[in-house]
Amino acid sequence: MIYLKLHDTTEGRILAMCDETLIDRVLEEGDVYVDIKGYADFYKGSLIGAKEFSEIETAGISSANIIGEESVALAIGRELIKEENIKKIDGVPYAHAYWVGKPGQS
Repeated sequence: MIYLKLHDTTEGRILAMCDETLIDRVLEEGDVYVDIKGYADFYKGSLIGAKEFSEIETAGISSANIIGEESVALAIGRELIKEENIKKIDGVPYAHAYWVGKPGQS
C-alpha cells in the first residue's frame, strides 16, 4: 500500500507518493537527507493499492515527489517517471519529476 496525496498550488498540481512502510522514517546518506517522518502530512492522503492508483487522474500534474519501492514501481508503470531517473538514499528508491505539458512526456 502507498500513501498518495494531490496538492493543488498556484504553480500546478503536485503528486506526493510514499510507501506506507516509510512514512515514519528519516533517510540519510552522505549529504542527502529526506525527512519523511517530519513531513508525513505532505504524503498522507489516501492509503491505496495498485488498482486505485491505476485510476488516479494524472492530467494537470506539474510535479511529483515519489519515494519507496512500491511507489516508484507504480509511477514507472504509469510512465510518470523513467527508471533511469531513479535515485536511491539509504537503499530506498526515490524520484522527483517536473513537467511542462502532459506528465510522462518529457
